[in-house]
Amino acid sequence: MIKQLAKSIREYKGVSIATPILVGGEVIIECIIPFLIAILVNEIKAGCDMNNLLRYGVLLVCMAALSLLFGALAGSTCATASCGLAKNLRKDMFYSIQGYSFENIDKFMTSSLVTRMTTDITNVQNAYMMIIRTAIRAPMMLIFAFVMAFIMGGAMAWIFLFVIPVLGVGLAVVIYKTIPLFKKVFKKYDRLNSSIQENIKGMRVVKSFVREDYEQQKFDAAAEDVCADFTKAERILALNNPMMQFCVYVVMVFVLSFGSYMIITTQGLNLDVGQMSALLTYSFMMLSSLMMLSMIFVMITMAGESGKRISEVLSEKSTLVSPENPILDVKDGSIDFDHVNFKYSKDAKKMVLKNIDLHIKSGETIGIIGGTGSSKSSLVQLISRLYDVTEGSVKVGGEDVRAYDVEALRNQVAVVLQKNILFSGTIKENLRWGNKEASDEEIIHACKLACADEFISTFPKGYDTYIEQGGTNVSGGQKQRLCIARALLKKPKVLIMDDSTSAVDTKTDASIRKAMKEYIPETTKIIIAQRTASVEDADRIIVMDSGEINGIGTHAELLKNNAIYREIYTSQNKEGDQIGK
Repeated sequence: MIKQLAKSIREYKGVSIATPILVGGEVIIECIIPFLIAILVNEIKAGCDMNNLLRYGVLLVCMAALSLLFGALAGSTCATASCGLAKNLRKDMFYSIQGYSFENIDKFMTSSLVTRMTTDITNVQNAYMMIIRTAIRAPMMLIFAFVMAFIMGGAMAWIFLFVIPVLGVGLAVVIYKTIPLFKKVFKKYDRLNSSIQENIKGMRVVKSFVREDYEQQKFDAAAEDVCADFTKAERILALNNPMMQFCVYVVMVFVLSFGSYMIITTQGLNLDVGQMSALLTYSFMMLSSLMMLSMIFVMITMAGESGKRISEVLSEKSTLVSPENPILDVKDGSIDFDHVNFKYSKDAKKMVLKNIDLHIKSGETIGIIGGTGSSKSSLVQLISRLYDVTEGSVKVGGEDVRAYDVEALRNQVAVVLQKNILFSGTIKENLRWGNKEASDEEIIHACKLACADEFISTFPKGYDTYIEQGGTNVSGGQKQRLCIARALLKKPKVLIMDDSTSAVDTKTDASIRKAMKEYIPETTKIIIAQRTASVEDADRIIVMDSGEINGIGTHAELLKNNAIYREIYTSQNKEGDQIGK
């Protein structure tokens, strides 16, 4: 995990190394200052002259200024390094997710990925900031302060060896109690974010069913759960300060009492006022260093769990990769399924697709129809290699899809989904996802073919109309037509329309199909539909049932020979009962 996260430091290695060096300089100077003050106090007591006093004063001012400079530079380099690491981690995570296959994506909830990219990375950022600065400063300060206390106070410094274990045991108990709470809270964060995401995404449904109260209760329960764990953890962590204060007061009482006794009884021979003041200063330094160490351990504990979650995303390798010497050119739009069996995961017991043997010529129009859950979408997802077959092979242009460069293959296989996504930006910007070099004339032509120009032209800004995130300011039918136009601009060898005209009327549906037949005659067109009217004029229609091909033929052939197709047609057409008479 640490090696995985360390890869994201990259260009920030220099400032990461500079920070501990600067911190080391700051600590050394801070530990020398009380020593010099003790000497100055003793000099004043002995009746030093003004020149000597000024010399020590200038030296202390210079030392303090140097300490401040080291501290300020350490703070700057530390901030640069930690923020840079966070930036690189977010970038690496995003790039990693972009390369995932659908199988990889299925392993993570969207809300969990959002939490990992925000809260978890922030935890790692804060921990890294403490590791390269505070985690260096605290132990150094502890060691140097103890050495200086021993030099200044002699045997009296051994009091720290009794106090430190007491404080250490207390802090160990605090950390031990808080670790399980922090581990649990991240999964609860995922559920909280999931609740928010689901609510915002389904806002229209929530409002139409007047379920705001239910959603509020669900969110409150998730938020209270997170709050309860954090409150419990914070209550335990709050014990740190009282424990430290107790140890500080114990040391102060001992040093003041025993130190005063030694000063008076030995008349300053074994211990003088300057040494005692330095001893008190070093005691504060040591105990505050222990306090900082306790916070470091807690932060690292939190960050450790976050780091594991980030590492899971970064180390997840796509199950779909291009071969060493991939094919970069798709010859044509022919498609061959050779005895294909498919299931979504290796652990699944049931095949989603079974014994699919199908051969499609380039330029053919193929309709696919079947009931819900008949695996229509699963079948076409194998063509663009969104998933790999479990058994058998899928060929496009005469070559196994696994032999192609993934990007080259997908550039030649355009998919229009029923719930296609539009991104925030203008209509033109969305359409150029299909072809980033498309001219305005090509965009307008594609939109006319997709019957989208007719509604775009009614917008005040036309093709420069801004589309909100997810396309919420256009209707479902308008969104589908824009997505079809986007796919047409790609001019692919294979065009897959997965129930992508379900939100348009039958007349517009027919116009779109006619336009596609004329505009891209050499492109293989696969149309998945719920209504038979959308596939009636296809060269062949495939009837799917429970992951198997139940029948293949033209509209007329299937009406005569296939019971499933006939039943679907009959249920959708009043005149269906006249068939065959």
